[in-house]
Amino acid sequence: MTFGEKIKEARLAMNLSQTELAQLTGISERSLYTYEQLGTLPRKNNIRKLAEALHISVSYLLDEDETDTQNQIDNDLFIMEAREKFGSKGAKEAQDVLGRVNSLFAGGDLDEEAKDVFFQAVMAVYMDSKKNAHDKFTPKKYRKHKDKE
Repeated sequence: MTFGEKIKEARLAMNLSQTELAQLTGISERSLYTYEQLGTLPRKNNIRKLAEALHISVSYLLDEDETDTQNQIDNDLFIMEAREKFGSKGAKEAQDVLGRVNSLFAGGDLDEEAKDVFFQAVMAVYMDSKKNAHDKFTPKKYRKHKDKE
């Protein structure tokens, strides 16, 4: 799959129009069109913006042989959620957890569905543990509360 095809596929998977993606990234609609339809490669900064907005990795966008989008999207969303809730340190820890969990399956014979179930469970436990630790050890005056949680 080409760079342009991957951009279009990810954009459509998120139900975004080119106009909406342009607003999210600050990249012009005309540029997005040339990336998707003509296969033009953008500058590095725009590649990063597209990857962030579409919740896909830069390596996925640039490697025509890489096709495992859903797994990468799930991982990226997990790291993004950790960043939103626990800052850059939480995102780094989440990335470390995913790396360690991936190493458990190196050379293993588990099918993708079983791996996905395991990863989802690990991600849920991580987020719950971080929230509990935050609630327990962060002084109340520094906590960000949401009334509808």
